[in-house]
Amino acid sequence: MTESLSDKTIVIVGAGPGFGRTLALQAAAKGAMVVVAARTESRVVEIADEVRAAGGSAIAAAVDATDPESVRALRETVEGHTDAVHGLVYSAFAVPSMKPLAQTDHEQISRGIDLSVLGALRTTQEFTALLEAAAAPATGTAAASASVVMMASAVIHHSRERYAGYKIAKTALVALGHSLATELGPRGIRVNTVAPGYIYGETLKAYFEHLATKYGGTVDDVYAHTAEKMDLRRLPSEREIVDPVLFLLSDAASAVTGQTLTVDCGEFHT
Repeated sequence: MTESLSDKTIVIVGAGPGFGRTLALQAAAKGAMVVVAARTESRVVEIADEVRAAGGSAIAAAVDATDPESVRALRETVEGHTDAVHGLVYSAFAVPSMKPLAQTDHEQISRGIDLSVLGALRTTQEFTALLEAAAAPATGTAAASASVVMMASAVIHHSRERYAGYKIAKTALVALGHSLATELGPRGIRVNTVAPGYIYGETLKAYFEHLATKYGGTVDDVYAHTAEKMDLRRLPSEREIVDPVLFLLSDAASAVTGQTLTVDCGEFHT
């Protein structure tokens, strides 16, 4: 099997300017019709326009994953274009509190869980029938699957100070993925999570510039110091996070479900 996504519909919830944009462009390049959805409508319109300019097919839609009515409206928008969804990627993200638990307001943790975990559940529930419709023609065969991919984080593998609230939410997301894989598997729907470490894109580069200015040295110095922790002595690019997601969305991963794939150039061994 190849990783072609020809004639498949892929919905990306939480499509940001880095990972989400790259995923949309690459999925469309592999033949998918992509639905790019996020809170900021102007952002997803820009991504969809870029996909179409590159020769792909795309729909832009605003969505607030913490609002059930907004998620329902997204599903209705998608239904206006197709009667089956072959892949759903949930990558909605908000900057976490980054405070020790002793100083973290409970409401901040609740908001993180609502977006990361309950948002993923709301979205999967809303799209289950469309996902099942995509899997139905092949149910019981080697290719029997639609695919849900939830974006977790390598934070699930450590307990470094100030990451606790974020770890709580992302660890719960992994547990949700396990349970959904068990419940939805008989309906031909696979559910997996991807846990990226550092993603060396524009956002991280800007942060490294901030650290270099604050502590002295250069961005290359900050990069080298950070990469020392990785077996490969480098940080993964956005494309290197996207490619495993594309694999999990494709028929090449038709027997893979209930798994968590860490993509971090070897910072953690799981």
